[in-house]
Parts: sequence; C-alpha cells; structure tokens
Amino acid sequence: MGTTRRTTAEPARLGHPQAQQAFGRAKILVAAHGALSAAVLAAVAVRALTGHPVTSFLWGRSAGVLASAAVTYWLTVLAARGARWAFLRVRVISVLMPLVIVGVDLIPGLCPAWFALVQATCALAVGAAAFVVNGPLLRAAFRQAR
Repeated sequence: MGTTRRTTAEPARLGHPQAQQAFGRAKILVAAHGALSAAVLAAVAVRALTGHPVTSFLWGRSAGVLASAAVTYWLTVLAARGARWAFLRVRVISVLMPLVIVGVDLIPGLCPAWFALVQATCALAVGAAAFVVNGPLLRAAFRQAR
C-alpha cells in the first residue's frame, strides 16, 4: 500500500509579501472572470425574459463558465493558503480555460457575436491570471521538495 504525499508551500516563500501580492492579483483576475461570467448569464436571462431567442447552449455555456470561475476562485484561495494541489490545478485551469472558451466560441453559428465577444473578455481575465500563477515567483513558492 502506498501513501499519498501531500505537500504545501514553504511557509517562508509563500508568506513573502510579493507572493501574497501575486496571489492577490490572481484572485482579482479570477473574480473579474467570475463577474463577467455572471454578467453573461444575466444577459442570457434578460434576453430570454424579453422574448429574444435563447438556446440551451447559451444557458448551459454561461452557467458552466460561471461555475468554473467559482471553482477556480476557490482553488486560488486554497493555493494562497499553501495547498500545492490547488496551486497546480489553478495553473492548469488558467491556461486551458481561455483556450477552451475561445475555441468553442469560434465554431461558426454556435453562438451570437455578442455572446462570443463577452466570453472572450472572460477568457482574457482568466488568461491574465495564468501569467501570474505560472510566473517564477509563485512557482518558486511551491517548488517540489526533493
């Protein structure tokens, strides 16, 4: 039977003011991603309530992106507290999410232009967070112990 090895960041590095500032920036960017995602879902709801055609794709997509933003924010908070597993997930999600958002929105005829434009703005916010969490400062704070 093997044991699971869970590691956390070294307290001295993670407690460094610059590391906490970087996590602060990442949280702000992920929160902006969430706020924009909420605005998209609200716009879809308003359009539906005012009689405009709204597909199930728009409902599902906007709700899914909002849910993923909430999970990403939660993981970012845990990573800022020292959870290495959360940090690794935030690193991956922040890189993949913008690619997935833009890639799906580029499929012709799948969604209206306004929806794709606002979703692309969401992708920019989480993509900017990718630069912060994948930067050398935070990677050094979570360096794997040998």
